[in-house]
Amino acid sequence: MKKKVFGVLLFMETVFLAISTLVSVCYAEADWKDLLITTVITGIASAMLYFPDQHNRGSLTRKDCYIVISGAWVVFSLFGMIPFLSYGTVDSLADAFFETMSGFTTTGASVLNNIDEQPHGILFWRSTMQWMGGLGIMLFSIALLPSFNRNNTQLFATEATSVSLKKLRPRTQDAARGILLIYAILTFACFLFFWAGPMDLYDAVCHSMTTVGTGGFSTHQANFAYFNSPYLEYVCCLFMFLSGVNFALYYFASIGEWKVFRVNAELRWYTILTVVAVVLFFVMLICNPLDVVDPQMPVTLEAKFRAALFHVTSIFTSCGYQGTYCDYVGWGAAFCIPTAIMMLSGACAGSSSGGVKLIRIIIAVKNSLNELRLHSHPNAVLPLKVSDRPISVGAVERILAFFFLFLMIFLLGTFLLALSGLDIETSVGSCLTAISNNGPGYGITGPAANFAAVSDFGKWVLSGLMLVGRLELYTIILLFTSHFWKLR
Repeated sequence: MKKKVFGVLLFMETVFLAISTLVSVCYAEADWKDLLITTVITGIASAMLYFPDQHNRGSLTRKDCYIVISGAWVVFSLFGMIPFLSYGTVDSLADAFFETMSGFTTTGASVLNNIDEQPHGILFWRSTMQWMGGLGIMLFSIALLPSFNRNNTQLFATEATSVSLKKLRPRTQDAARGILLIYAILTFACFLFFWAGPMDLYDAVCHSMTTVGTGGFSTHQANFAYFNSPYLEYVCCLFMFLSGVNFALYYFASIGEWKVFRVNAELRWYTILTVVAVVLFFVMLICNPLDVVDPQMPVTLEAKFRAALFHVTSIFTSCGYQGTYCDYVGWGAAFCIPTAIMMLSGACAGSSSGGVKLIRIIIAVKNSLNELRLHSHPNAVLPLKVSDRPISVGAVERILAFFFLFLMIFLLGTFLLALSGLDIETSVGSCLTAISNNGPGYGITGPAANFAAVSDFGKWVLSGLMLVGRLELYTIILLFTSHFWKLR
């Protein structure tokens, strides 16, 4: 049954590769051959996996689901990197896998120093990877492919571990289709707004996919700063913020349950923290003495506000775009700490953003406050509620375990990156941005640079961290435990 599922998944990747090939043909550029070859190879692999097992009507076990989910992201990256190697976009296997994994996990970290020189088909494929990865490979598959009817709930729950699925489970495929439709509508709306500004059709399509997918890949080396347009940056901020909202809320609103926006605590925290962070960075930019000596610093009040707004929404949603004046490392050391906190946090569960997700932070904070109160009132009964719903002790324990595992993986990743030859600032920043799927790091991987200077060993480590962060730790870590493989 697993082979059949992988075959179906690869068929979906084949379709998107074919679309990228058509884009290349339209622009009459040489990369069409490389994209076509990749499409054919992926299609053949899909058929070889699917047809021998096509009559298998069995169901996947929980163990199978973890293997399929983890394997799907790796397999997609292995096939997706072929055009980059074949055309010569990158020179090494490590670079190709890193760029592709960064795309599918919507991390947005890149090793390319010549993006403006790349053909349209290759760059379109880069953007498409992030659009697919924004909602998750499995949600796309459940929504578009009927073959997942028997296994959709378990597969969806395994990939989207932080999403509240209680109300979605009885109608998982319908909900997935509804969420995908909303995702597509939001992308189309973003495209129209971009196209109405100083973006051509091609750039508007590519940037709308990477904005709503909160991936951050651009068709230009200067990233979003290339356009130097206040209009585009304000529009981008709006759609990055909207993409940081749990898409399940949009789905429930679309079927008439509008009250979810009013009662959802995570959305309320997300909105308030975004406003607070924008005000904080705006005040810090006003008080920053560097603006009188550094031409890269915003000068006018409007430019400082726009830089603060763009930076906060970009980092908070893990989009990782670099806007005009948005070099937070160049702003000074004081800007790096709140930036790192936003990277760690991420936006709402069920959105296309990365990070540990606000819902976990909300529960951890409330639990900590309850523990403080219990020290003064040991016999008090203090129920923990979020959005007027009680949170079980088991759920709290799983979240605390998540934070512990996150810390351990973060320390291990930083150690391995330091072993690869990176300095401690770069190691810490790169590990944090990879595991939170954010994009820009610190030191030599900061927003004014990229990851080209990292060694091949470091790139493989970062690729693994991006995958672990995108699947929210447990799905990958379980594969390295002995008891998992003893399960039937």
